[in-house]
Amino acid sequence: MIYEFEGRVPKISEKAYVHETAVVIGNVTISDGVWVGPNATIRGDYGTIEIGENSAVEDNVVIHARPGERTKIGNWVTIGHGSIVHTATVNDYVVIGMGSVITDYAVVGTWAVLAEGSVVKIRQVVDPETVVAGVPAQPKTKVTEEYKKQWIEFKKIYVSFTERYKNNLKRIG
Repeated sequence: MIYEFEGRVPKISEKAYVHETAVVIGNVTISDGVWVGPNATIRGDYGTIEIGENSAVEDNVVIHARPGERTKIGNWVTIGHGSIVHTATVNDYVVIGMGSVITDYAVVGTWAVLAEGSVVKIRQVVDPETVVAGVPAQPKTKVTEEYKKQWIEFKKIYVSFTERYKNNLKRIG
């Protein structure tokens, strides 16, 4: 469901896919190749949301921003099921594990990985190419070149979902 709110109209690329049960409200930009799963909520009602190319917003994700502020999701980002991103910057190639929270003014560096259930607290910075875990999220190890190659292949699956879901998802009940 896609809504205009007080003159704020979502901009969704024709090359993106937004599931019919997802909710997109207001000042939201969804770029080429983005896949938005069932029951995701992307609310640009009084803030701005930008989602870069080829990113995946999985089921039940919530993305929001404070009034007059911005949440920016980079290119090739995977946001795992049930995660929350609020008034934060998530750079390119980040993997956000299921059930994680990234809160106000946090910055997650390129190729960083949040383990499932991680909490990146207000104003926290996650270094590029670093795996973090815990509450609050703490560095655990560095991202390897092998991991990057593997994840690019996984990310391509979600990019392919944009067209596959448009052409092959059929309601049967």
